[in-house]
Amino acid sequence: MGGLVDQIRAGLYTVWNRRWIALGVAWVVCLAGWLAVGTIPNKYESHARIFVRIDDVLSDQIGLGADRHRDVDRVRQTLTSAVNLEKVVRATRLGEKVTSEKQMEAAVAALASVVKVSNSQENLFEIAATSGNSGLSDGENAKLAQDIAQKMIDIFREENLSGGRGEMSDTLAFMDQQLADRQKDLEAAEQKRQAFEAKNAGMMPGTGAVSARLEGARSELRGVESDLMAAQSAVASINGQMAGTPPTITVPGVSGGARGALAQAQSDLAAMHARGLTDSHPDVIAQKAQIAQLSRAAASEGGKGGGGTPNPAYASLQSIKADRQASMMALQSRKAALQQDIAQLTTQQYSEPAVAAEASRINRDYEVLKEQYDKLLRDREALRLRGQVENEHNAVKFEVIDPPTSPREPAAPNRPLLLIGVLVAGLAAGAGGAFALGQMRGTFATTADLERAIGLPVLGAVTLALTHTAVTERQRQLKWFGGGIAGLALVLVGLLALEFFKRRLVA
Repeated sequence: MGGLVDQIRAGLYTVWNRRWIALGVAWVVCLAGWLAVGTIPNKYESHARIFVRIDDVLSDQIGLGADRHRDVDRVRQTLTSAVNLEKVVRATRLGEKVTSEKQMEAAVAALASVVKVSNSQENLFEIAATSGNSGLSDGENAKLAQDIAQKMIDIFREENLSGGRGEMSDTLAFMDQQLADRQKDLEAAEQKRQAFEAKNAGMMPGTGAVSARLEGARSELRGVESDLMAAQSAVASINGQMAGTPPTITVPGVSGGARGALAQAQSDLAAMHARGLTDSHPDVIAQKAQIAQLSRAAASEGGKGGGGTPNPAYASLQSIKADRQASMMALQSRKAALQQDIAQLTTQQYSEPAVAAEASRINRDYEVLKEQYDKLLRDREALRLRGQVENEHNAVKFEVIDPPTSPREPAAPNRPLLLIGVLVAGLAAGAGGAFALGQMRGTFATTADLERAIGLPVLGAVTLALTHTAVTERQRQLKWFGGGIAGLALVLVGLLALEFFKRRLVA
């Protein structure tokens, strides 16, 4: 332990003995370091957060929900693409001095390294933009960082709101063109079929009347199908009205007993079903339990209790229902007969095998074209509906939670810490230089070092005796040395004050 203390004392003596060299080295290192720190441009960073909400019921109903999620993921991944970054460069001060493609590529590459888009949560996006252009002032760099973040938000919104609309318009135009082409092909196939039937009318049963009969049967079938759908809708409407109308009514002033209560409970249950309540609904379950209890009470009454009076409205609805059901059955029978006639006319239409084969091929081509046309028409209408939903009822809602911040302090470098670090490094370099110079000189700081060096015992050491003039000179030198150290501290304080003053100007 004593040897270690001696070595520390020896090292301190060596440094102190060459303190002016240490002070000079410290000044040189500090001035060079502070100058290097001063040349580092400040980098200002602007942050913004966007919340993307995708919870539209109508879009989910027509199948746009999954597409929206994919679109948002796609935009997040391509937001920092070269094309979008070039838009940012052209819309901000970054593009003021860009005059060639090579300069634009360099500007885009530099911007890509200072723009980050992160997805901290499922629907929460954070955009961070940094600007540290040495040719701009701190205030201009702070404003540029904010402009870059704002432009990224604008691109994010455009990619989701307006980008899809242009694609939808192009797609609809393409579908319209395809429909027009299919319609021309379908008309050509129809003309070819009619020309073939007119040319080979003599080979067909009925001498040319088969085509007219077949077309008339098809036309009549379409009318019957339309009437049948109307009749089915009318029967369904009557059933709904009957479900909400009680078969019997209770006459005021007359006690209906358990039978009357049972009829009323059954009417209430029918009304619940008419409102759309299912059997698992609590009210329906309770009503069924009450009906079961009243049924047992009505059975125990036998013929004693009085019942309800038949409801005239219910009887009238039953009569209307029977009439409409009869009409519906007649239409169904007529439809079956027409379908059978069309099948017979189709199978017995031709008597010549070659003509029949050609006619079958023509009809097959026509049916294929018609099926393609109908499917394309349905797809076009579905696409048009989706386009209207996107334009008029946009499912993606953008909320800028935190607008682009105007940075008040530089994000990098941490200049105060660097300035203090340079001072510490300068003092350490001065002390290290003085110590290294002392090690190269052939002097000994302690008698123990001398003993180890020569291998002989040292009997004593002569103490340095200073005159009054020498003491005064030493004190003066100490004051000058202290002033040199204080000068370093004062320069550091001045640089720190200048840094904080510049920050206040940016704020």
